[in-house]
Amino acid sequence: MRKTCLLCLIFSLSLSWIHAQDTTRHQLSTKQLGLYGGLAYGATLTGLSVAWYSDNGFTNFRFFNDNAEWNQVDKFGHAFGTYQFARIGYDLLKKTELSDKKALYWATGISFGMLLPIEILDGFSEDYGFSYGDIIANLVGSGLFLGEQLLWNEQRIKFKFSFHQTSYAPMRPNLLGDGLHEEFLKDYNGQTYWLSFDIHSFFKESRFPKWLNIAAGYGAQGMVYAHENENNLAGFESYRQYYLGIDFDLSYIPTKNRFLKTVLFLADMIKLPAPAIEINKNGIQGHLFYY
Repeated sequence: MRKTCLLCLIFSLSLSWIHAQDTTRHQLSTKQLGLYGGLAYGATLTGLSVAWYSDNGFTNFRFFNDNAEWNQVDKFGHAFGTYQFARIGYDLLKKTELSDKKALYWATGISFGMLLPIEILDGFSEDYGFSYGDIIANLVGSGLFLGEQLLWNEQRIKFKFSFHQTSYAPMRPNLLGDGLHEEFLKDYNGQTYWLSFDIHSFFKESRFPKWLNIAAGYGAQGMVYAHENENNLAGFESYRQYYLGIDFDLSYIPTKNRFLKTVLFLADMIKLPAPAIEINKNGIQGHLFYY
């Protein structure tokens, strides 16, 4: 998931310039988008290859079952990544000569295809391996975006992400990160993934505030090692966390400024701090501002 999150972040920022420049249909050709997007993706993938695979190199292709690791928080990260790729890609492709339906199918296919080379590289890596669990998670993220557009012609349930620093990262900084910039990607204890429900979109005639969403979140704590048996041997016991809270839908903020539209569009993938209820093995706990 760490590579997925970094790829999502870098690629999103790379394409934000295109998003800011083109706000109406037919201002951007598919050739232009393919060129800009291909360059951004190629550069990002090259950087990831150097950062993740250069030290230990490659070996024979192998499969790796990591489905029991990190209480599946990493799998939520994979689904989040492909969902956001599909969301960004669809918004950009709608500005080309493609029809909405073709733009949707292309964006969904590309969102899954973008992570496939990384999964294959993992298969040749001594440190990782080809994970079918990652592939399934990638399909779930792309499928969620596709399904909502086909069913409602809009995203009524948005996949979002939040992060906070934890006390676990300093215990294993090489694995969980050293400093905020690394922990953001590596410390699964601080990552929470949300499904943010746009209540007004389900009841369009109601007076429910458009900007106010109800969000359900998932995370986990106590993970210093990937596997629970390793955690237990080290004196830790991980546990899952379930959340229910409020969220804010930034897409309803009216603006004609291109740059601000882009900022709001990209920021809408982040779950903002807000009151939430947490449910875990120890009971129920309230948070005034959880992120």
